Amino acid sequence: MNANEAIDALSALASAPRLALFRLLVREEPTGVVAGEIAERLAMSPSQVTFHAKTLERAGLVMSNPEGRFVRYRAAIPQMHALIAYLTEECCAGQREVCATMRAESGIDDHWFPSSKEAYHS
Repeated sequence: MNANEAIDALSALASAPRLALFRLLVREEPTGVVAGEIAERLAMSPSQVTFHAKTLERAGLVMSNPEGRFVRYRAAIPQMHALIAYLTEECCAGQREVCATMRAESGIDDHWFPSSKEAYHS
């Protein structure tokens, strides 16, 4: 991931409805959710779901698959991981052991922190 891709992803997530939509899709992996169900669960109109999902899709964070007259949306988990890796790649000048205490205090599961720089670019 490069800086422009990170900016696009973060900009797309910088909206309460889009953040809620993305978090819903992450929870519902690997099956995703059809647009109508998203609308019901997030109290949005179908047109709002489409608008926000398209913004997330342009940023590479969401994928859509037509299923007859329905559209199923899924979170692009590899892109989400790439964004997290990009944001944390230089944490503590790349010294994982220095970050261990901060990670423990944050309550974030260690699986979000790849063990080597190569993992950030896979």
